Amino acid sequence: MTTRHLLTINDLDAAALHALLADARAAKADPTALYGALAGRTVLLHFTKASTRTRISIETAVVRLGGHPIFTRGDELQLGRGEPIADTANVVSRICDAIVIRTFAQADVEELARHATIPVVNALTDEHHPLQALADLMTIEEHLGALQGKTIAWIGDGNNVFHSLAQAAALAGMHVRIATPEGYEANPEIVGAAATVASAHGGSFSELRDPAEAVAGADVVVTDVFVSMGEEAQADEKFAAFDGYQVDAALMAQAAPTAIFMHCLPAHRGEEVSADVIDGPQSVVWDEAENRLHTSVAALRYLLG
Repeated sequence: MTTRHLLTINDLDAAALHALLADARAAKADPTALYGALAGRTVLLHFTKASTRTRISIETAVVRLGGHPIFTRGDELQLGRGEPIADTANVVSRICDAIVIRTFAQADVEELARHATIPVVNALTDEHHPLQALADLMTIEEHLGALQGKTIAWIGDGNNVFHSLAQAAALAGMHVRIATPEGYEANPEIVGAAATVASAHGGSFSELRDPAEAVAGADVVVTDVFVSMGEEAQADEKFAAFDGYQVDAALMAQAAPTAIFMHCLPAHRGEEVSADVIDGPQSVVWDEAENRLHTSVAALRYLLG
């Protein structure tokens, strides 16, 4: 059998996406429903980037499935001392049943998957964050029903979180809008492919500059921090560029009356989002964070069978 990986959302087709979301809903409704699926199995979690939601959701998901997680930081494997990625992949494949990796370069995750004979899960790179996108879609379904035809507006940086959310929303037939300042657009190759997928599934894709235009009548409004991990040296430059891109009450008022607000967290109140929005009645960020667990359970079950 071909080894399944989850390196980007493009590793799923529409049927797999919806089946995975259905499994996640079942796992949330009954936390014991899938217990034992990973009985006797071990999952390596290798994180070279700091994490709150990703680490605790993945570790808990492995335990909830009856497996055993092994967590390592960047300085705890020989990989951090110059061992080739291929060698690490070969060794871990002989001992563990899956690898979950959170690191910087997408190319490193892809090389790991090329040499591994066990599933590799991307738990965040500088280009993609597929596990977050799955939780986002689950949250939208919970609050708004069927995904197809819904409009999602992203305000801010065209970053890794957006890339995966755009791919997932396109696969679900949603209408995706993104408003970014000049110079901070999403990767054009990822955007172009997502636009094609969206069109094929009844959705659409729009790149804009004006946050108000993106949010007008939208069902979902999403943002992320203006300064991501590793970008601290660019903070002043980015804050200047993103002036006017804060999601505040005035901007949310231009979305649909039933619109929800989402944020992958951590959030910086007063920067990318105002406190009255993220802590207000339209915010579903805590459901979104919890759903990281349930979609992780479903993703591991999908990959490991």
